[in-house]
This record gives sequence, C-alpha cells and structure tokens, in this order.
Amino acid sequence: MSASFPRRLAAVCCLFPLAATAQHTTAPGTAVPTLRDIVVTASRSPEPLADVVGDVTVIGQDQLTEARGDSMVEIIGRAPGVQFTSNGGPQTVTSLFLRGTNSAHTLVLIDGMRINGSTAGSVHFPALDPAMVERIEILRGAASSLYGSDAIGGVINIITKKGGQDRPLSAWANVGYGTYETAKSSLGLSGAAQGWDYSLSTSAASSKGFDALRRRKADNKAIVGYYPDKDGYRSHAVSGTLGYRWAEGHRIGLTAYNGYTDGDYDNEYTPYPNTHAIYRQQAYSLTSTDIITDWWESDLRFGFSKDSYDNRGSFPSVTNSLTRQHTWINTFKPVKDHQIALLLERQEMRVQSSTAYDRTSRNTNAAGLIYKGRIDRLHTQASIRNDNYTDYGNQVTGSLGLNLDLTDTWQIGIAGNTGFHAPTFNDMYYPDLGNLDLEPEKSRNIEAHVAYTSERTHVRLAVFQNKIRDLMVADGFWKMQNVNQATIRGLTLTGEHDFGNTTLRASADLMDPRNDDPKPGEESQLPQRARQVFHLSAEHRIQALKIGAEYQYTGNRIDASTKSRLGGYSLVNLTAAYDFSKSLGVQVRWNNVLDKDYVLVDGYNTPGSNVFVNLSWRM
Repeated sequence: MSASFPRRLAAVCCLFPLAATAQHTTAPGTAVPTLRDIVVTASRSPEPLADVVGDVTVIGQDQLTEARGDSMVEIIGRAPGVQFTSNGGPQTVTSLFLRGTNSAHTLVLIDGMRINGSTAGSVHFPALDPAMVERIEILRGAASSLYGSDAIGGVINIITKKGGQDRPLSAWANVGYGTYETAKSSLGLSGAAQGWDYSLSTSAASSKGFDALRRRKADNKAIVGYYPDKDGYRSHAVSGTLGYRWAEGHRIGLTAYNGYTDGDYDNEYTPYPNTHAIYRQQAYSLTSTDIITDWWESDLRFGFSKDSYDNRGSFPSVTNSLTRQHTWINTFKPVKDHQIALLLERQEMRVQSSTAYDRTSRNTNAAGLIYKGRIDRLHTQASIRNDNYTDYGNQVTGSLGLNLDLTDTWQIGIAGNTGFHAPTFNDMYYPDLGNLDLEPEKSRNIEAHVAYTSERTHVRLAVFQNKIRDLMVADGFWKMQNVNQATIRGLTLTGEHDFGNTTLRASADLMDPRNDDPKPGEESQLPQRARQVFHLSAEHRIQALKIGAEYQYTGNRIDASTKSRLGGYSLVNLTAAYDFSKSLGVQVRWNNVLDKDYVLVDGYNTPGSNVFVNLSWRM
C-alpha cells in the first residue's frame, strides 16, 4: 500500500460525520432503495435489501428516468466503486472497472443470464439500451461461489421491464432530442390478468456524434490515423416477457432481449473514413418457478445468450459467441429464518468467427450450495461452488459473510470470498497466439463495513482488500502468460440525508490498485483506474418541479496502451424534471456543464457540454 493511502483514509474518516448524509446503496444520480426493495443478485434468490449480506447498489426507475439521454455505462459509472472507459463515444469499445479490478473481472447479467463474451470476455455495452431496463443491481466483491467465472470484482445484473401482478394494461412512451443531433424514442406496454403477465418494450436511437479521435496523444505526438469526422451511431432494441401462473405457487415465464448498434469509430493507426462496427446482444430464457411445499421451492431455467461483433473497418472481421445456460436451483427452508439452496448449472459455449480459432467449444458443469440464515440480530450467508471445465478441470470457490445489527440503526459486518476468471477463447485458442498452458486468474477478497440507517439518514463505510494472482499479461509476441499479481485495497464511503423536499447524496472511493510485479520503469498503479473518485449531488422538489445538481471528481490514471499518465478531471451535471400531469412529464439533463476537456483513453475524445430533453408519457 502506498504511503499516501493511509493519509487519504484518515482524511475520509475525518469527513465521516459530514457524510452521515449517506447510504450504502447510493451514489449521486441514484436514489436510496427503501427497505421494502427486493433484490436477487446477492444470493441468487429474492430477498429484502435490508437482509442482504453484501455490498449492493440498486439503480431504480427514478435514476434511469433522470438519465434518458445517457448510455448504460454512463449510468452504471455513477454508482460507488465503478469506473469506465470508452474509445470515443457510447458506440465504441467500452470497459467497466468494478472495485479496481480488470474489465473482464466483472460478470454482467441480463435477467440473471451471463452475457460476457466467450472470445474476449468483454460485454457489448453499446448494444444495451437503458430504456429497456427496470432496474440494475450491482454486487461488489468476489462472487464466483455464486456465479462462477469472471465475478472477481463483482456482478452487475441488468433486469428488464416486466409485467405486474393483477393489474390492467398500462403503456408508456418517451421521445427525446439533444446535443450531437441525438434522437431517442421508446415505448412499451405491460399488464397482468387471469394468471397471465406480459410486457413488451422497444426503442430506437441515432446520433451524429462527435469526433472520436484526438489530434495528439498525451505526450503531444501526432496521431497517424487522425481523420476529422463525426462518429455517430444508430441503434434499436426490443425486449419482452410472458408469464403464466397456472396454479398457486407455480409459474412459467419467457424473457427476451435483443439489442443492436451500428456505430462509427476511428482507427488511430490508419486514416480510414468509413470504419464502423455492428454490435448485437441477445438473451432469451424459459423459466419454471414452483413452490413444491411450504419449505421447498424449485427454480428451473433454460436459456441462451448470443453476442455478435461485425467490424467493418480497415481489417474486417466477424465474431459470434453463443452460450447456452441450464440452471436448476432448489431452495429448502426447513426452519424459520434459515434456508439452503442447491445449485446445478451447465454452460455450453460456442464460437463462430471469420478467425479460425484452434478450438470453438467449451462446456462447464457446476454444483454449489448457498446458505442464508438469521439468528436474532446476526445475518449469515455462506456458499461453496465447484466449476468443472472441459478444457482445464475444476475450480472451487467459497464465501462467508456475517452482518450484526448492533442496534436498530447500527450494523457491522465482515465477509471473505474467493473468485476466478477463466481464460477466454482468445487467450487459449487464438491462432498462433493462444496459450494452452494458461491457468485461471484467482482472487481472495476480504471486506468489512459499518452502516447507520435511520428514517432519513443512511451511511455506510466499507473497506476491502482483493489479492489477485496468476494475472494474464501479453508477452512481447502478444501471447498471454500468467505472470503478474495484484493487490487492490480501498474504501467506499457513501451517504444520503433526506430533508423532506431536499436530498443530499455523497460518495467517496479511495483505492490503491497496485501491480505487485511491475516491470522495470513501469508504474505500479493498475492502468485506467483512478485512486480517488468523489461524487456529490443535491436534489430539490418544488411541487411538480424537481431540480438537481451533481459533481464528480476522478483522479489521474495510467493509460493501458501508451502508459501515459492521464490527468484527473471534474464534471458538473444539472438535471430538471416537471410533471404536467400524472401522465405527462418532461426531463432535462445537462452533462459536463463547464465543457471540460478530459480523457478516458489516451488519444480519444469524450463528450463536451451536452443537453438532452425527454418528453415522457405513461398511462
């Protein structure tokens, strides 16, 4: 740990009384979930947020409504512990970093199904439209004992809009326009009656965009491929659900998501004017949820996810990866306040590509146990899981978490868990560059927290350490090798206070994301991750009008490719919303009010000052 980290820790602790306006599930731009909120990601079964053993954020409809013009990563990136990069706009290559871990160390789900690609391990965020989303659950901390590979930093579960219980048909629509000639529209309907529930949503968007590439790098060297143009996109998405409760306690359901984006990008090595890439993300599932007895519930799921990347640039290529997923969870509650779930899971990964991979299939069989219990004021969760891969054997992971309610308002907790990230098809089977001797990256995470929750005030301070070994790094010939180790230490302080018509929110992330084995002359700070991120926001309601302001500071970072140090930056955003009636409203968001010129990836531009106005209607 660097010498400056303890000083930063002391500084935040001094600010702790001021941050007593806080909440563990909140960041600026996100509202506080109430104790009645039900979440599913932290234990793979529905549970009240108050009973969760873990560090969870819920981004709900209010926050999604306030950010109509923003991309999925921009919305998620405002949550505690999250940073992101993009190569020149929301339509370009995008990466998320959760609690300082690598971008491939975050498992992303749509309605509980993994969508991390099999080839590069990445997620096609440009093809994910927030207009289709009901809420987003973010679980921080290693969770491989619940979900298997990739969950070293945590899990992000994107939950699409669903039909309600026993309510008539309702409908909604949005239409908006903003800077860069950005136009977005969406509409949907949902309802439930006579045992049936249903929903259908669709959206479309287009933007002229801004020039993705800068003229020069951070070291002032000219970029060879610079070509002055606008890099925009067009996209559309559709999602839907259909369920039938054929008997009390028995329901079958279908879910579907299909998102598409055709976006322009710039190649920094070749001044090619017509480079663009097509992203498509699909996820479909069939589920059967059955309460067998008053102490036994069965949840059976068959589904598949498919991601496609069609690069139509100077080096054309097409890559498709398909994952079929079969999951059966049996939850037993033999004693009040105690339950144990038996998990059986199978994944079948397949790759189709214009690149001739040495191998194009992989299967994984997994079994696990998840225990949740409560004894008076003590909340407990423990899990263990074994994943067996057809190409390199078994991986065993586990976790144990304890929360103790000291009083009705104060809580302390501690947790330890392990995680792993399996080598991708690119790592092992890319022609001439694959390495069959690669081992999975493995992590050991320990964390503790103290939280205060009252009717109007919420505070949470979490500290963590995540040690990762066998990190995969490309050698001089671009072949991946298990050579590095990393230690990520940090704290997250979040808070909220409700004054009635005014709400204040704040969060601070302080981290030391360290490469334990840097090369001579190489920085020890892990690339693309800042050591400090601060958020502050205020929101005030005057009858039907709601106005808000947000401030974000992100510290300096090391670029992954050029190794240049990228300067820190501050952003100010403003929001406003007005309800003309119960059915009609308008929302305005003004991002980067001061028109700051900042860099997320060396050589690539970010949005300047931009405004988006949305008109919403609901029935």
